[in-house]
Amino acid sequence: MYALGLGLLLVVLKWLEIGPVAAWSWWWVLVPFGVAVVWWTWSDASGRSARKAMEKMEDRKRDRLERQKEALGVRPRNRR
Repeated sequence: MYALGLGLLLVVLKWLEIGPVAAWSWWWVLVPFGVAVVWWTWSDASGRSARKAMEKMEDRKRDRLERQKEALGVRPRNRR
């Protein structure tokens, strides 16, 4: 995600001809987009994206259960 943000920033700087980026070749300005594509491809192929999504769903489920227990006045069990 950082590479995408950097790429957008560099494109805006190049387009508006601001700072030293104005003198750079367009290839150097577009490199962060290539890095983002490589990152997303690796993330999907390795299963990292699915694993992170499952972790997020589990966290939401755990938080929802804790809120429901607190609303009912039931103390959550302490884990040993």
